[in-house]
Amino acid sequence: MDEITRINKYLSVSGFCSRREADRLLEQGRVTIDGQTAVLGDRVHPEQNVCVDGKQICPSDERILIALNKPEGIVCTSSKQDKDNIIDFIHFEKRVYPVGRLDKDSTGLILLTNDGELMDRILRGRNGHEKEYEVTVNKPMKKEVLQAMAQGVPILNTMTKPCRIERLDQRCFRMILTEGLNRQIRRMCEYFGYRVVTLRRVRIMNIELGNLPVGKWRYVSPDELQKLEQSLKGQKFYNERAGSD
Repeated sequence: MDEITRINKYLSVSGFCSRREADRLLEQGRVTIDGQTAVLGDRVHPEQNVCVDGKQICPSDERILIALNKPEGIVCTSSKQDKDNIIDFIHFEKRVYPVGRLDKDSTGLILLTNDGELMDRILRGRNGHEKEYEVTVNKPMKKEVLQAMAQGVPILNTMTKPCRIERLDQRCFRMILTEGLNRQIRRMCEYFGYRVVTLRRVRIMNIELGNLPVGKWRYVSPDELQKLEQSLKGQKFYNERAGSD
């Protein structure tokens, strides 16, 4: 990082947190620049001393993006207060945090990174980024239910966006979403009287789970990263109150 930049972007690019989390830290008065409490909109020079809770933050010299096949029971949080948190599970040598979340009861692909900018760009729901799931329910799913589900379901005081659904067998189907409401697939199934037995995410945008064993992780390949960047290129991924760089 060799230019003047906004403090929340500095924290994000450094690999410390996402921009949203940086904004919260700033609002709480936990960030300082050269010993002075920072506020939203402040800019920082590369040679200045930035600290969070008194600990100096140094820009990361390496961007990390890894793919994990999350087992059931692991929670997608960086909080050490949860004994089943994903950070302790993966035990990676450098600071990373999960890109979004995957329910504790669900399995499959979750990305982790030290790049808050990249994370924010992937997570912006308005950009329509695809996430693909394989779902098994507790009883045969009627064709008309799948068709209705694909059109949108009223949950959480909103209507889900139309999605693509492909039947795999009587109780299993593949679903491709472009949004990520809380426990969305489970709630959509419950609306029609079905209970999800297993739910596995197999793809995020162009990054696929493939044959990665449960509980194992791998680095996202340079080719995958290049394609991901191409998909994200030019997207307005953040709209902060003090403006955007």
